[in-house]
Amino acid sequence: MFKILKNKAVHLQAAFVVGFLTSATQAHAQIGAGHDFSDIARNITESVEELPGMVTAISYMIGLLMGVLGVMKLKDHVENPSQTPLKDGAIRLAAGGALFALPMVFESMLNTIGTTGVSIEPASLNRAKFNVN
Repeated sequence: MFKILKNKAVHLQAAFVVGFLTSATQAHAQIGAGHDFSDIARNITESVEELPGMVTAISYMIGLLMGVLGVMKLKDHVENPSQTPLKDGAIRLAAGGALFALPMVFESMLNTIGTTGVSIEPASLNRAKFNVN
């Protein structure tokens, strides 16, 4: 059984490498005469625009999975406390909660820092007046 799974894993890895090399070759063929660094930077910027949405979706899915696994581990602990420690379920629940909170933290970070591309400057002191007699 393990030998069959190992062979399938090898075939899957080979298919992934071939697909990756094929896409890399096509991407390299598109970069030719008439393309400069600004075109490449623009393409990278346009490609990365959808990254926060993908991170949010993946975070929610894995967070949900970790929450379900945490509840199942807690159930296992209740049924057989000597076999399954309580920390296993608690760690999975905490990781699931952290992954659910990740998109909110990311959005609050963007709201704090801003998306204008202007760097945040520290406050400057123009004048100091001390009322000392």
